[in-house]
Amino acid sequence: MEFKSKKVIAKNRKAKFDYHILDTYEAGIVLKGSEVKSIRQGKVSLSDAFAQVVGREIFIFNMHISPYEKAQEGLDSKRDRKLLLKKSEIRKIDGKLKNKGLTLIPLEVYLKKNLVKIALAVAKGKKEYEKRGKIIEKEQRREMKKYI
Repeated sequence: MEFKSKKVIAKNRKAKFDYHILDTYEAGIVLKGSEVKSIRQGKVSLSDAFAQVVGREIFIFNMHISPYEKAQEGLDSKRDRKLLLKKSEIRKIDGKLKNKGLTLIPLEVYLKKNLVKIALAVAKGKKEYEKRGKIIEKEQRREMKKYI
């Protein structure tokens, strides 16, 4: 899903460490005007965010967007936001999430042709020993580079 006119605003850095990414999707987000301005300034965090299918719609929870300083209305920075996907994509995602152990996580927020988009992934959580193994491999590669 790499595009030339894509400007990444925020990434979920721990996503690939904590999860096995199975499928990715691109979605729009329903936002207020001041939230768009905050996102353009890079004041967004995906650290604890997750998405769920609610009825026939998908919502993102715990995505933090700092309030815009010059805005008059006071919006909740962690409010639930609706994601914009095609019906067929929502049905496909919902079918995959019925499997035990799968979840829907955000990977990154970016601007594409001046629209705020979010990359979602259907993912499976990694076990603790898988994470430890990855850390050990990384340290071994670092050690090898020192001696070469």
